[in-house]
Amino acid sequence: MPSDIAVKICGLRTHADIAAAAEAGARYVGFVFFPKSPRNIEMSDAAVLAAQAPIGLCKVALTVNADDAFLDALTAAVPLDMLQLHGSESVERVAEVKARYGLPVMKAIGVAERADLAQLDLYSGVADQILVDTKKPKGSDLPGGNGLTFDWNLLSRRVWRCPWMLAGGLTPQNVAEAIKRTGAQQIDLSSGVESSPGVKDPALIRTFIQAARDA
Repeated sequence: MPSDIAVKICGLRTHADIAAAAEAGARYVGFVFFPKSPRNIEMSDAAVLAAQAPIGLCKVALTVNADDAFLDALTAAVPLDMLQLHGSESVERVAEVKARYGLPVMKAIGVAERADLAQLDLYSGVADQILVDTKKPKGSDLPGGNGLTFDWNLLSRRVWRCPWMLAGGLTPQNVAEAIKRTGAQQIDLSSGVESSPGVKDPALIRTFIQAARDA
């Protein structure tokens, strides 16, 4: 895969998931710690998977408005490389998490319209990375993984003070177009490589990463 494109496969729950992502060339693997998600994983299970993951994979924990008690337990149990804050965490909270745990922090921001871009400018000043995702639809319990895209043209020629990653409804069929329109150098997806909610498909993972490679 070209050095300017990095792929994160999120919501992994089995050894086979990790192996498929690694073998296909993913740079990041994500574990979801959010009980309402079909991709939720227990800390004890994630600890085993993370400990046995191939060297070089960046292991990311997705949390949603987690308090210190939860993050204390999580970081003590699971060998992680990055924390992903995917709720309504404030700028101050992002800074607190960075200081307390000494891990890089990725802050997810939902985008639906141009006005939402101001939040990206704000958080890029404190987060180590920002994840630009589709804003969750009204009534949804899931902050991400809804399989919905947004207007990629909103991101055209945009730059921020930290690296960023594109998410939201990406599939093997549309990832090349997404990269072309946004200029994204990092890509995140979950539902787009699943055979059913929470069940990763190794063939789709390979197809997706190949499509990103060819973009």
